[in-house]
Amino acid sequence: MLMPVNTALLDQLTEKAKASPRLRMNHNFHPSSESVCHRLLNAMEPGSYIRPHRHLDSEKDETFVLVRGRLGVICFDQQGAVTETALLTAGTDQAILTIPHGIFHTAVSLAPGSIFFEAKAGPYLPFSEAEKAPWAPDDQTPEAAAYLQQLCALF
Repeated sequence: MLMPVNTALLDQLTEKAKASPRLRMNHNFHPSSESVCHRLLNAMEPGSYIRPHRHLDSEKDETFVLVRGRLGVICFDQQGAVTETALLTAGTDQAILTIPHGIFHTAVSLAPGSIFFEAKAGPYLPFSEAEKAPWAPDDQTPEAAAYLQQLCALF
């Protein structure tokens, strides 16, 4: 059975993200967390904070395809210094990128209704301590909002 991605699905996902305390919401195309290939839409509203992290599994490169909106992607060195940024804008030749495994990174929503298609290897596993950026605040701390503002200011 085909699974179309249409305006109605994107609008529904955006509304769910806006209503979520984390200001983001996934729509998975893979059948389970244990699937070997994860394919999903990730709706992300401005103000959503994803703690910088890396994937140590050599099979977990991530590819983002921005479907709607604007997304800033930031990469860091081991100490937390910014090493690279990319501004993705839907509908342009700057809408797709791949993040190699082992690279600390995060993404920030720069426009309401931003949605990206994400593909990476499964299965889903919570981040290990070695995958979390020790220099970045956890998303449940008061420091997260100020840090997110610093990240957004890069764009």
